[in-house]
Amino acid sequence: MRDQFGIKAKVNTYSYRTLYLPAYGLISLPNWYKVPDFTKFSRQYDTSTMEHVNRFIIQCREAANRDELRVCLSSSSLSGSAFTWFISLPPNSVITWADSEKQFHKYFFLGFTRRRLRQRNDESVESFVQSLRDIKNMCYSLVLDDRQLADLAFQGLLPHIKDKYASQEFESLSHLVQRISDQDINTFEPRKA
Repeated sequence: MRDQFGIKAKVNTYSYRTLYLPAYGLISLPNWYKVPDFTKFSRQYDTSTMEHVNRFIIQCREAANRDELRVCLSSSSLSGSAFTWFISLPPNSVITWADSEKQFHKYFFLGFTRRRLRQRNDESVESFVQSLRDIKNMCYSLVLDDRQLADLAFQGLLPHIKDKYASQEFESLSHLVQRISDQDINTFEPRKA
């Protein structure tokens, strides 16, 4: 092409590759099975990873009985940045459904929690602590004792609250909320000159 048209051909081309074993592509779907129009997960934070995975399995119907089919069909339930994440995984990194599910929860659940572990300026301590409790309840594999969870919550509080209570230790989330009374949880308002 270079001699004929003066154009250099691209050396690096990208092509679609499966993340699962090639043999999975040879497995037949059940007779009369129609691939459902899956509810898409696109990293919207109003849908938990647990909710998405459970909905996906329900929508798979009889195909959910085979681990390999769940692996193959799972990409059809992703869109946007979630699909981009999926296709960026290394080849053969998804061998079993457990691998796929674990990587999905790890990436999207942890990404959600990292963004949500900070108290907003307009949020009360009680509301912030409740959101942490909700996050912990969504993550079945997260193991934290009461003191660790209280420390995590304390680190996410607004700076003026953390400064005021920096010398104290909290045994649990309830203890933290009890200590920081209603008069101390006013939203942050910058001092007026």
